[in-house]
Amino acid sequence: MTQMSWERLLDPGRLHDRRGERPGGGREEIGRSPFHKDHDRIVFAGSFRRLGRKTQVHPLTDNDHIHTRLTHSLEVGCVGRSLGMIVGERLSGRLPGWITPADLGVIVQAACLGHDIGNPPFGHAGEYAIRDWFARADGSGLLKGLSPLERQDLLTYEGNAQGFRIVTQIEYNQFRGGMRLTTATLGTLLKYPWTVEHGGTAGKFGCYQSERPLLGEVVERLGLLPRGENRWCRHPLAWLVEAADDICYALLDLEDGLEMGILRYEEVTAILIQIAGGEPADYAAMQRHGVSQRRRIAVLRGAAMERAVNDVGAVFVQHEAELLGGRLTDDLLELCHPDLGWGVKSAKQLAWERIFQNERKAKLEIGAYTTLGILLEAFIGAAHELHHQGRSTFKHQRVLALIGENTPRPSWSLYDSYRRMLDFIGGMTDHYAVDLAQEMGGRLRGD
Repeated sequence: MTQMSWERLLDPGRLHDRRGERPGGGREEIGRSPFHKDHDRIVFAGSFRRLGRKTQVHPLTDNDHIHTRLTHSLEVGCVGRSLGMIVGERLSGRLPGWITPADLGVIVQAACLGHDIGNPPFGHAGEYAIRDWFARADGSGLLKGLSPLERQDLLTYEGNAQGFRIVTQIEYNQFRGGMRLTTATLGTLLKYPWTVEHGGTAGKFGCYQSERPLLGEVVERLGLLPRGENRWCRHPLAWLVEAADDICYALLDLEDGLEMGILRYEEVTAILIQIAGGEPADYAAMQRHGVSQRRRIAVLRGAAMERAVNDVGAVFVQHEAELLGGRLTDDLLELCHPDLGWGVKSAKQLAWERIFQNERKAKLEIGAYTTLGILLEAFIGAAHELHHQGRSTFKHQRVLALIGENTPRPSWSLYDSYRRMLDFIGGMTDHYAVDLAQEMGGRLRGD
């Protein structure tokens, strides 16, 4: 039976390396492996820094305790690093000799840090707003002339695919390798290693048509197993990224809901204690001494995370053969102790029923549709006119001037022009998108 190999899956080479060159760019560096360089390249990227002003769950909140995409990504990275190191320790002797548990930990950590780097303003609400705008634009002829898959890419804006585009094309070495991450990290980052035609009803996919050749090179180097045309099985370490993400947003969404007064303390603690497998040793004493709810919740969250990380690490090793064979179908958390799986599902359900349906959140997400609609009309309209007319009206000249060196050229394909507009809009923070849309709508402030 065909199996993937750790030797190829942990390839430290980069897409811009010349074939035959020693993996990692041809030189050793004391203190930093190629994978530690990946971590640093993501942390220092502007697209990563802007996550600090992008929505995780609650848009445009003034409460400094509420998670942004940046704090969420940092926390997912910490959990992912622990998972990778646990797996590295337990698989000792079965991994290539040049891989340490720390290497495995930082590969997963780097992928976790980058897992949301392609999210547009307003998070998932922003994704849906962009998708809906293009669905309406389809009837006006704006998508005429695109291939069926190019058209589908635009109708299904996907943060995961945009993230792959950012790290391989946009950030640092623009259209010359992007961040130039190792293929091991790129593979671990690919939660959905397939293109839009395999996205299903939820529209989940990891690569636009513009990056399809790069996806092909990544999967060939790593030896990911094919599952159809333009579709491959996941890198085994991608399952750890997914688990780290699930652990963090399931538990920390509850913490944010409590902080904002949407959830009650008792219902949050009941779920955390269930996931942790009981109360931590010092929890009862904290209650007796009147320690604040915020500190008590932090202790419960820490105990719940510790149990989840240990269980997921053990389950990964137990199912190593299925992971290497591309046969695993269940999430790792679903394979853990029933109390843990139940707790995470309960946390997600409570978040969906009470947090995601919250009135304030709903109003702000409606506003996100308006904001992104104004921006898309301006920038996509300008790209369409330039492509078809070869020149721009004064208004569209001013719109395109905002993009600077990334302004499309009349000779570009319509798809490439639209992609460049979406790079600009998708990279905006929530606040910048709101301010720019308001100014475009006529609210002029001057200096």
